[in-house]
Amino acid sequence: MIVGAGFAGYRTARTLSRLTRGRAHITLLNPTDYFLYLPLLPQVAAGVLEPRRVTVSLSDSLPDVRLVLGEADRIDLDDRTLHYTGPEGEGGTLAYDRLVLAAGSVNKLLPIPGVAEHAHGFRGLPEALYLRDHVTRQVELAASSDEPETCAARCTFVVVGAGYTGTEVAAHGQMFTDAQVRKHPLRQGMRPRWMLLDVAPRVLPEMDEKLSATADRVLRQRGVDVRMGTSVQEATHDGVVLTDGEFVATRTLVWCVGVRPDPLVESLGLPMEKGRLLVDPHLRVPGRPELFACGDVAAVPDLENPGSYTPMTAQHAWRHGKIAAENVAASLGLGGARKPYRHRDLGFVVDLGGAKAAANPLGVPLSGVPAGAVTRGYHLAAMPGNRVRVAADWLLDAVLPRQAVQLGLVRSWSVPLDTSSPEVARVPGGPGRRQEASARSGPGAALAADTDDGGTGGGPGRYRPPDEPAKGQPGSGATQVRPGSGAAVPRSEPETAKGRPAADASGSGRGELRSESETAKGRPAAGTAAAARAADEPAKNQPGGEPARNQPGGEPARNQPGGEPARNQPGGEPAKNQPGPVHPPDTGSPPGRPAPHPAPGPVKRTDVPDDPDDSTKGDS
Repeated sequence: MIVGAGFAGYRTARTLSRLTRGRAHITLLNPTDYFLYLPLLPQVAAGVLEPRRVTVSLSDSLPDVRLVLGEADRIDLDDRTLHYTGPEGEGGTLAYDRLVLAAGSVNKLLPIPGVAEHAHGFRGLPEALYLRDHVTRQVELAASSDEPETCAARCTFVVVGAGYTGTEVAAHGQMFTDAQVRKHPLRQGMRPRWMLLDVAPRVLPEMDEKLSATADRVLRQRGVDVRMGTSVQEATHDGVVLTDGEFVATRTLVWCVGVRPDPLVESLGLPMEKGRLLVDPHLRVPGRPELFACGDVAAVPDLENPGSYTPMTAQHAWRHGKIAAENVAASLGLGGARKPYRHRDLGFVVDLGGAKAAANPLGVPLSGVPAGAVTRGYHLAAMPGNRVRVAADWLLDAVLPRQAVQLGLVRSWSVPLDTSSPEVARVPGGPGRRQEASARSGPGAALAADTDDGGTGGGPGRYRPPDEPAKGQPGSGATQVRPGSGAAVPRSEPETAKGRPAADASGSGRGELRSESETAKGRPAAGTAAAARAADEPAKNQPGGEPARNQPGGEPARNQPGGEPARNQPGGEPAKNQPGPVHPPDTGSPPGRPAPHPAPGPVKRTDVPDDPDDSTKGDS
């Protein structure tokens, strides 16, 4: 059993399959059906590569491996069983003789006010797609704005973290937005501004100083505002406050400060080292001969530097996978002797967009076109698939302009910063997932906190995001939590179509659960039998159920969240022939969230962005 199909897990499965030659049953548990080549993710966000180019099908490339879609919830080490939750909320149990933990990492959070609400990570494909759409939208909205302040804020993009990921995101992002503005100049004559912040003294502090200087020079020549020794002190709806006291108006905050191990390993109760599972040089957990760990979740002793552990990088994870597979095969008597993990540094490559890069293959520092050629050649050689398609996209990008369009497939609330599954986007009606109260994400997170009981979630009409099962916790994933107090409120069809919450006859705000057929029509339940049916079978228009037409999560009704933007709503156009005062929706909430009802009165028009929150990624 292999948990995770990142660099370490995928390499383990592929190598073990070749070594055993059908003499062992290999099962791979992963939330998605593809391996993601993370180093090229910034090129997806910048429109250079199509999303599927950086993915490799697990079923096609691992024909002798059984793929199980799901996320591990709990591991019983004594019974040698693993409990997981499938993509549609169903639970399952898998038994194993050998277990390889390669669950990877998630976004690293810091206790900075507002970051969890207004920033996004950059660890998965959904986050890259969201950033691509969001940046395109901000430039288009800035081009149509008549206010210089609003135009400047929308065209300012702040990236926190000057490591591999942050540096590449800023470099590609500046080129992407400059290309958009060249074709459609801004009314105010402004140029998009990308800022790269880090508390470190220089860009790419992990690399050689020559490479760091090369990357810094390329960024500044391209127009990126590089500020070392500076970070974010507070994030707000309208911008960020820097540690030097300056306020930067922006609608985009990309969080690339690093990664932390997947929280699954914390539940095992085994010795840890800074959140990573301690293993011996053979990648085996001491005292557990059936348990192996590799990649970002494993603290692997660095035999080349005694007393330290190998860093959390893709290069080490890829090499861990090969050694883990060989040692698992040896433990089953299907291979040779066990091998300790040793490595030799072959150098680093950083893609800075276009023909620019910084690289030091075999210790030889390169810059400019030679570095760009080496960098792209390395990625083509390292990718386990899609090489021809990637090369074709690079060729087309060199001779054709990029398509700057927003597809709107991933919304801000779908990619929160604090999530244990950055590779999976949240969807309306999907299985519940844990989300920390302090890390709610979405365009309306700050507004909702101010209007509903100070953000405690207890106010009337308040939508509670479905709980995300904590990895490694017993019982997670078995029950889906419905928004609110747990009792569904019967609403008439007109009220449901308008997205307004309705109280029951008693006015208490609590109603009966409705049957599937009644719920689809907006009719109240007929009795306890319908309520029992609704408890067993998710009702339409309820989280986990089949969405109904004209309901949030189904075919979007006009003027409803998730559909065509409501006129006179933030991010939309004025509504025609709408009686009464306008009730602005909470734009950062998933479809289906009841909008707060302000008191009737004159409507004050404000300039609220369509998506004030934004993104980030992990180490290459």
